[in-house]
Amino acid sequence: MDLKTTIQNDNLTLGDDFYKNVQKYKEHLFKWNKIHNLTGAKDQKTMDEFIYDAVFPVSFLPKVASLMDIGTGAGFPGMILAFALPDTQVTLVEPLTKRASFLQFIKADLKLENVTVVKKRVEDMEPQIFNLITSRAVTDTKMLLKLSKNFRDANSQLLFYKGEKVFDEIDPEIKHQIIQTKNRHYLLLQGGVL
Repeated sequence: MDLKTTIQNDNLTLGDDFYKNVQKYKEHLFKWNKIHNLTGAKDQKTMDEFIYDAVFPVSFLPKVASLMDIGTGAGFPGMILAFALPDTQVTLVEPLTKRASFLQFIKADLKLENVTVVKKRVEDMEPQIFNLITSRAVTDTKMLLKLSKNFRDANSQLLFYKGEKVFDEIDPEIKHQIIQTKNRHYLLLQGGVL
């Protein structure tokens, strides 16, 4: 089953621009990956799985004006969310030069007005409040809560892309929600409860 069919089967409504941008993004990522090793997604099937994994939360997230993705890497989930949420200002935080350069290239090539690439560690950024903070495969939940402290308020939401260990990482006292799919546990938290 192709990516578009899989997404539509989950009742995710994404515009034609999303699929156009994803196609160009994949073409560029395959080329860059051969030289720079940006991601473990080296074939079409794995790439589509990563993209689906990144975009699935659009099915349950509220609309937000601003989003920060900590440790975007080659663009998962931040760049994919930027394609899916053209009305959301998306800040991609990535300290590694080769990955940040790739993200900057994609932003320029696809003329993405809603994307800002920050080539820094999140700890080195000036405090700023975002409506939504995301992160995938960066560190454990406790550390992510610490890293995101200067970027959220009581109204902010946090969405961490986790595996099965999420149940060991989250304090049951903290109000949270875990949305599970076959390969992923999405941990959703309110910024004010932390």
